Amino acid sequence: MVETNFRLSLRLLDWCTAPRTPLIYASSAATYGAGTDGFGDDWSPDALRRLKPMNLYGWSKHLFDLALLDRVENKQALPPQWAGLKFFNVFGPNEYHKGAMMSVLARRFDDVKAGRTVQLFKSHREGIADGDQRRDFIYVDDAVRVMTWLLATPSVSGLFNVGTGNARSFKDLMMAAYAALGTRPNIEYIDMPEAIRGSYQYFTQSEGDRLRSAGYNGGFTTLEDAVETYVKGFLDRPDRFR
Repeated sequence: MVETNFRLSLRLLDWCTAPRTPLIYASSAATYGAGTDGFGDDWSPDALRRLKPMNLYGWSKHLFDLALLDRVENKQALPPQWAGLKFFNVFGPNEYHKGAMMSVLARRFDDVKAGRTVQLFKSHREGIADGDQRRDFIYVDDAVRVMTWLLATPSVSGLFNVGTGNARSFKDLMMAAYAALGTRPNIEYIDMPEAIRGSYQYFTQSEGDRLRSAGYNGGFTTLEDAVETYVKGFLDRPDRFR
């Protein structure tokens, strides 16, 4: 994890700096940890150092954000454009190679289609209903639009959230899939494994003011529209690829 997400990223940063090549890289909403201080993409040194990711993946991404911002703070050489994108829960076509890291929708679609029971986690936190753990689900087309805008706007650099700004529950996600297929919901709630209970995020929601203030106005697809597009255009077809 550290070799791939941190050391390799440092080598890529150096590689892009020398020939003056723009660098746009994937950070992650996992850098925010439990989100107790919110999800604002303030990339001042003090704000970044307050973040406490809850797992190794989040820490590996956070370490590179800190290393890059250290170079900014110390006025060291950098690529002509650099942008770290704190992606929230991206889902959509062609994620099938990711195995267990695919979106819940992609992993559970065959069960939805066949009428089999779909299992979601119970809540182990007071005041939050089973299946009401929330994420900022963003359709992959919207994430790509942000990246292509950055490529076309080389004057913009910084750390930016990439999410819709509207947290929705895992239950909402699956209900949208049932609605797209016109089938009856069949959801069962199971205990969350104890091994992940202490590091599980119950809520993530992007704050997108920084991206908008930089000039981006591409908007974001609603969860229901995104799920319908994904289900009818890809998941429910013999060939799920573009």
